[in-house]
Amino acid sequence: MTNPPLDIVLVEPEIAHNTGSVGRTCVALGAKLWLVRPLGFQLDDRRLRRAGLDYWKSLDWQTVDDWDELTRRLPDRRFWLLTKRAKIVYTKAAFAPGDVLVFGSESRGLPRSLTEKHKADCLKIPMRPEARSLNLAVSAAVVAYEARRQIESVSRGL
Repeated sequence: MTNPPLDIVLVEPEIAHNTGSVGRTCVALGAKLWLVRPLGFQLDDRRLRRAGLDYWKSLDWQTVDDWDELTRRLPDRRFWLLTKRAKIVYTKAAFAPGDVLVFGSESRGLPRSLTEKHKADCLKIPMRPEARSLNLAVSAAVVAYEARRQIESVSRGL
């Protein structure tokens, strides 16, 4: 796939099933999935294939060794980092074609050093204090579909 409307990045994902589910969402949206190592599973993991079902063969995806390689591969792109420590709610962002949505690992989220360096580009999904977090695949879908909605509205002139 060339020039997807969105790229979705999972930084050090730990659970194959979540990654497979995010991959399935990417296929539905026409987004590209990037996986930043280390991964908490093998790429041939049956849970990864099971969660992605037969969509995995249609998925545009790539792995990179670290954040620096990712940013070299996606130059001149706007990166939105999703973290519960952000001040800006994701619905307040103005998403555009080519944006990159970045999600952290299931147990640690994004490294604090990364979110501190890119504070102005950090977004959050609002939730009640009783919930520590949402599932990674759910979070990715929520934000990616809002981004896609905005991108389609702009492209149609709405």
